[in-house]
Amino acid sequence: MEESIVKQGIVMEYLVKFVALAILIEINHLKQKKLSMKILGIGNAIIDVICKVEEEFILKNDLTKGTMKLICNENEFRKLLSSLKIERTISGGSVANSIVGLSQLGNKVGFIGKISDDDFGGKYELGLKKENVDYIYSKKKEDLPTGTCLILITPDSERTMCTFLGTAGKINEKDISSEVIKKSEMIFLEGYLWDEGDPKRAFDKAINNAKKVAMSLSDQFCVDRHKSYFLDLVKNKLNLIFANEGEIMSLIEAKNFDEVINFGKEINKSLIVTRGQKGAVSICNGHVNEIGIKENLNVVDLTGAGDLFAAGYLHGYINNFTQKECLQKGTDMSAKIIQQIGARI
Repeated sequence: MEESIVKQGIVMEYLVKFVALAILIEINHLKQKKLSMKILGIGNAIIDVICKVEEEFILKNDLTKGTMKLICNENEFRKLLSSLKIERTISGGSVANSIVGLSQLGNKVGFIGKISDDDFGGKYELGLKKENVDYIYSKKKEDLPTGTCLILITPDSERTMCTFLGTAGKINEKDISSEVIKKSEMIFLEGYLWDEGDPKRAFDKAINNAKKVAMSLSDQFCVDRHKSYFLDLVKNKLNLIFANEGEIMSLIEAKNFDEVINFGKEINKSLIVTRGQKGAVSICNGHVNEIGIKENLNVVDLTGAGDLFAAGYLHGYINNFTQKECLQKGTDMSAKIIQQIGARI
């Protein structure tokens, strides 16, 4: 009798432990379900407006064919736009391009970017929704119009771009939803967005509420302009950093690429560097992986190559690929995009 009671006690103890374990597993499962997004992108919301023009139009408006001009004057932008026939629009911006790429690969993703309640703002929102991106911003009429990049294509297929940032660069902390960030596994930021004042506060709010933070350094001009802040981010606040070779060497003032490798090992983060014809390198938790470029491609447009590389790499990262496989997926995506016009696969 006594022996039977002891056995029952042991069985009950194991049963309690089993139930407790089952409850813990279910709680963790529910926590994962509550994370409504794999990756939430936060960046400049820029609508690409594609127009066909004659050579004469480029000359008449004092534009340099094949280059990008930043327009700061709204009247100049509106005057230029009024004389164009729009072929189509694409919801763009660096991080937005990456987020769309991630969506096309089957990931649940979202995007926050500031637009105005105007014609282009409506087109921008609709464009992301058509790509199954959860656009998390309640647009309203702003002082400045929606950020726009006029892509002027001449008969020889050359692309000349005129960018007016508009309200995109005026993002502030009120535009950033802490709750949405907390329900995302990772956020992805772009260096293009960062600036003193409101954008910095928006950045800080996003980072402080995120589980993991990835960021693209975006451009060497951004790096040189905000070097001390970017360096602090890279060393202390980011989990994944995307940069090309020039950007990262400028940031740490490296004399050669070996210094970049050593820096990557020291910070003990995931540093992913694209190197043009030399391929790409990841330095993650002290381990270095490299991949070469794809050969014999029919390169027609480099627009979006870095954005889609980041999309491919992040797809691998959030789906537990090896580092080599992440680099391979990034390379595959960038190889696809450079063989066509525009930043959409």
